[in-house]
Amino acid sequence: MKIEQLFSKSQRFQELLFLSLVGALPTILLGPKLRNILYRSLFARMGKTVFIQEGVEFIKASCIEVGDGVFLFKGARIDARGHENNRIYLNDKVAIERNVSIGCLEDSYIEIDQETFIGPGVCIAGPGDIKIGKRCLIAANAGIYANNHNFVDPIEPIKYQGITCKGIVIEDDCWLGHGVVVLDGVTIGEGSVIGAGAVVTKDIPPFSVAVGVPAKVIKSRTRKQLLNITE
Repeated sequence: MKIEQLFSKSQRFQELLFLSLVGALPTILLGPKLRNILYRSLFARMGKTVFIQEGVEFIKASCIEVGDGVFLFKGARIDARGHENNRIYLNDKVAIERNVSIGCLEDSYIEIDQETFIGPGVCIAGPGDIKIGKRCLIAANAGIYANNHNFVDPIEPIKYQGITCKGIVIEDDCWLGHGVVVLDGVTIGEGSVIGAGAVVTKDIPPFSVAVGVPAKVIKSRTRKQLLNITE
């Protein structure tokens, strides 16, 4: 076994031991401020006044950056393992609700920008890069998947045929309703609304309202359109 692998396993063991001891302690006993101080040495960066509840799981914390005023609630899982270049960046005032899973897999950069809310049970997965903009609202049980399995060969198991990944961009001020699925290679333009249960397979122009499977634009949120509606 290579020295790098041994070091990586040792580092992961220390991280797991520390997080298991500290992360499991109830907030009422430890307090979010003290938990923040104890975690600070593990992360690539941790901002001020970060709130981390008990039961939050971090994997490869040295590749995770957390900005000021971030909230992480019970059951959230932030996983940056898979490659030394992996990065997960939670910018200022991001809120990650219960049981959210964020995972890089391989050579990925996942960024969630300022004041964005990620609802309960959301899954965000690489290995493609994922950029979620400022002040977005991602409702419960949404899925954002920056990868796609190859399945051309009917003989070989799909599991062994590899994947493709192009990446996903969700621009500022978007609202994704309950259970929305965003597939690899998609850009959702600024100010767009995606209706509950929609599956987004193609780019959505800015300030659009899209619904359905696959998602289709049904109207625009441009100022002119909104003025016509209210008149």
